[in-house]
Amino acid sequence: MSRLALQGDLLDFTGLPGLDDVDSPAVRFRPDHWLLIEDGRIVAVQPQAPGEDWPREVHAGRLILPGFIDTHVHCPQLDVIASYGTTLLDWLDTYTFPAEQRFADPAVAHAGAALFLDALLAQGTTAAVVFPTVHAVSADALFEAAAQRGMRLISGKVLMDRHAPAGLRDDVAGAERDCEAQIARWHGQGRNAFAVTVRFAITSTPAQLAMAGRLLQRHAGLYMQTHVGENTDEVRWVRELFPEARSYLDVYHRHGLLNERAVLAHGIWLDEADRALLHETGAHIAFCPTSNLFLGSGLFDWQAARALGHGVSMATDVGGGTSLSMLRTLAEAYKVQALRGTRLTAWSALHAATLGAAQALHLDHELGRLEAGCMADLAVWDWAVGPVARHRDAVARGAVSPLPAQSLHARAFAWMTQGDDRNLVASYVAGQLRHRRPGSLGEPV
Repeated sequence: MSRLALQGDLLDFTGLPGLDDVDSPAVRFRPDHWLLIEDGRIVAVQPQAPGEDWPREVHAGRLILPGFIDTHVHCPQLDVIASYGTTLLDWLDTYTFPAEQRFADPAVAHAGAALFLDALLAQGTTAAVVFPTVHAVSADALFEAAAQRGMRLISGKVLMDRHAPAGLRDDVAGAERDCEAQIARWHGQGRNAFAVTVRFAITSTPAQLAMAGRLLQRHAGLYMQTHVGENTDEVRWVRELFPEARSYLDVYHRHGLLNERAVLAHGIWLDEADRALLHETGAHIAFCPTSNLFLGSGLFDWQAARALGHGVSMATDVGGGTSLSMLRTLAEAYKVQALRGTRLTAWSALHAATLGAAQALHLDHELGRLEAGCMADLAVWDWAVGPVARHRDAVARGAVSPLPAQSLHARAFAWMTQGDDRNLVASYVAGQLRHRRPGSLGEPV
C-alpha cells in the first residue's frame, strides 16, 4: 500500500460557475488542508494532519489544484510550434504535414511521444485528448508512453484519405484495420481510451467518414475527435466538398460522428442551429484561444455556447497554439472573450480546464476534483514567482499597507494571468510524482 499526505491551499469546483461571476458558490477553497492519497486515489480531505503512519509533504502557502486536462493538442507539432506567418490551410501544408511525415519512423514516434507527455506534465497537465498522426505507430507510441506514466490519455490514429501528401494518406480499409487493432489493444486498458480521430472533413472522403461512424456504432464508449469551424477558408472548402450538408458540423452529424463523447476543436464559425445540435447530441467544443489568435482564425463565442447549453473545455492546440501551458491558454481565453464583450472569470476558465473538461469527457468520477474516490492527478503551484507577481499577490492578500485585501478571485486571476511553468512545483499522476521543479521540494514531516 502506498500513502502520501499533501498539505496546501486546495482549490476545485463543485458546479458550473457563471462566466462573469467572481463570487461563484461553485468554487471550493480549502486553505491549509490535507489531501490524503492511498494507492493512487484520494481517500480524504481534512483540516487536521493525519497520523504518524502517513508520509507527508507540507506545501504551506501553495496552491493545490486538480491536474489540468488538455482536450485538444497535437503530439507531433512540437516540431512546428511558433512558426511564422500563415493561416490555417497554409499552416498545414507548410509546417504541419512535413513534420507529421517524420512520425512514420517508429524511433521518431516513440521519442516524440515521450518528449510530448513529459512536456505536458511539466505544465501541470495530467490528462489529454491527443492527435498523433495517420501512422498507427504514432498512436501506439503515445498509448505506450502514457501507460508508463499512468496518465489518462484519449487518442487514436488519424484518418486522412485525401487532400494530404502521399506519406500522410491512408485508405478506408487499411485505416479501419488499424483502428480495430488499436481498439483491441488499447481501449480500456489501464487509463487509455481510443478516439476515432478524423483530421477534419476536408481530408476524409465520405466513405471514410462513414467508416468512422460505423466504428462508433460498433464499439460502445469510444471517443471521437476532430476539428470544426476554425477558419473561414476551411468552412468555404467544406461547403464545396459537401454541398448536401446544412453546415460544416452537419457533415459530421450525417455520418454518425456526433455523440456525448465527441470533442470538436475550435467551433468559431458555428450558427445557432449548430450550437443547438451540439447540445442535442452531447458533443462539446474544445476552445483553443492561443491557436485561434496566432493563426488569426477568429474569436470563439462562449456566451453563445452557454445560451444554447453545450459544453466547453480548454485546449492548447499546440502547435497552432503557442504553449503547452494551460495557464497561458487561460489568460488568452480571457482576452478573446474580452474582445467579444465578456469578462471571463478565473473560475470559469479554471473550471473548463478541470472539472468541466472531466464532465465533458464523462470522466468526472475520476478527474477534475479533489475529492475522495477520484484519482490523485493533481498539481502543486506557487501563487507567485518573481518580484512583480509576488507584489501583486501581496496586494491581493492585503499584505501591502494601507491597501485593503482583495477577493480570492483577485488573487486567482492574478495567478492565472501572470503564471506559467515557473509557478509549477510538482505534478502527480495517480499519486505518483511525475514532475518536480528543481529546488521546490515540499517540507517533509
